[in-house]
Amino acid sequence: MTAEVLKRVAALPEKSLIDLKKMWVDLFQEEPPSRPNRDFYVKRLAYRIQELAWGGLSETTLARLEALAEDDAITQRRAAPPTGDIPVSGTRLVREWKGVEHTCTVLEDGFEYQNRKYKSLSAVARAITGTRWNGLVFFALKPAGKSK
Repeated sequence: MTAEVLKRVAALPEKSLIDLKKMWVDLFQEEPPSRPNRDFYVKRLAYRIQELAWGGLSETTLARLEALAEDDAITQRRAAPPTGDIPVSGTRLVREWKGVEHTCTVLEDGFEYQNRKYKSLSAVARAITGTRWNGLVFFALKPAGKSK
């Protein structure tokens, strides 16, 4: 049984998005979410295959997660402070994108772009480009391809 489960999980990355969505219906008995991200489907299906074969979370773990979800101290927790890569509050970040100059202002608790507040630079970059970007890379605060 272990070998069969491992084979099924190992085969997931090779499957087409259509096949992954069909598997989702078979394994979850519901329509798949409308996410176009293959990686999302592969990870969730891999977990589900293993869960069905070997069982899910224990009752103790589920109870602990429920207790944590209800704990106000955890749900009210603030986001982690920005890293040293973020300039000080008041700094204006300027980036030209497709011939248009875009200006974003660093705030104490986020960023402002076109009179709208954003929690992250990545959200600002997405508003500008319509695609996912690392905000630090988009505004040239960090070189592309560098991990840190």
